[in-house]
Amino acid sequence: MATNLRRERNSISSLNIHLVCVTKYRRQVLTQEGLAVIEKSFNDVAKKMDFRVIEFSGESDHIRALIEFPPKLSVSQMVNALKGVSSRRYGQANLPKPYGKEALWSPSYFVSSVGGAPIETLRMYIRNQLKPS
Repeated sequence: MATNLRRERNSISSLNIHLVCVTKYRRQVLTQEGLAVIEKSFNDVAKKMDFRVIEFSGESDHIRALIEFPPKLSVSQMVNALKGVSSRRYGQANLPKPYGKEALWSPSYFVSSVGGAPIETLRMYIRNQLKPS
């Protein structure tokens, strides 16, 4: 049986989370172009911080991501970096933010540890979400 365990010098782990971030005021501002900017930002942050975005998808007012990470990182560290960098790059791409505000994201987020359902089931769930036009 093949398992996807992260092997490091002092640990072996299997830590996965399902992350949902919503736009500020739940405004429907995300487009395919905006989602592409956000996904690239997420992957850049993940590479720099040594975690992995397994799956990414979004709708016009929120994104979903399946993330695998090492035990040395906290969820809040990752989410703060992901939301901060993606909001900044989204603005640098001259894409519309809710009400012209500085922030793209609501300050809150949803995160759930993943373990009960097979990862492939979660990947398909995220992959099959509606996409904005």
